[in-house]
Amino acid sequence: MTADNSWMIFFEQHASEYMENPFVANTDFEVDFIEEELKLPSGAAILDVGCGTGRHSLELARRGYRVTGIDLSDKMLEEAREIARTEELKVEFIQADATEFNLDRIFDGCICICEGAFGLLSMGEDPFQRDLRILKNVSQVLKPGALFLLTALNGMKMIRQYQEKDVEEGRFDPVAVVETTPLSEMLEEGPEDIYVREKGFLATELKLMLEKAGFQLENIWGGTAGNWKRERLRLDEMEIMAVSQKLK
Repeated sequence: MTADNSWMIFFEQHASEYMENPFVANTDFEVDFIEEELKLPSGAAILDVGCGTGRHSLELARRGYRVTGIDLSDKMLEEAREIARTEELKVEFIQADATEFNLDRIFDGCICICEGAFGLLSMGEDPFQRDLRILKNVSQVLKPGALFLLTALNGMKMIRQYQEKDVEEGRFDPVAVVETTPLSEMLEEGPEDIYVREKGFLATELKLMLEKAGFQLENIWGGTAGNWKRERLRLDEMEIMAVSQKLK
């Protein structure tokens, strides 16, 4: 397998166990938060980028929204589709790369949260261009004035947890704010010769990227999955949350 398959390998193997992670416990709270921020009527069309096993997509559908979820991993989507079939929920799940998807419709709002797509780099990808492509793709399928809720790994926390030794050993790139991890540390039977990379972001970086993609930043907060708050970003918080509006 090539290095570009690294995240695919992780998600394909982790799909059946994903919902056992402790950070998924407060999905209802997170969807309450999403509803409050997007401010959309029942029946509105919402895009979920990096939807994974569909925990947010499915709950939004239960609440009356028309949801389309996209994800790189077929295995993750199989988990989501099975729940949708069991509950007779109408959710469209599409296998697609967030950097390349092309949909033939316009949405009223979008979420890209919990590192389902944003900031997840394969070894050959450019950390300065890859996630900008995601933002531009999202912008193209949102109607003017639509709101976009994004979470990204907090670069300040990432910087503070690494040492010079980690830089020398290739585990952390301080220029791009990217950490590199062998899959063997993330999966029980993960290959030792394949690595994944995760990018951390600064708030100023996100603001500039969003503006370049056609958004206006409305709010930026600190956040941790299951415990989102409308409060200032703290240095050691796991995530940054950005709420932005699609411009004309």
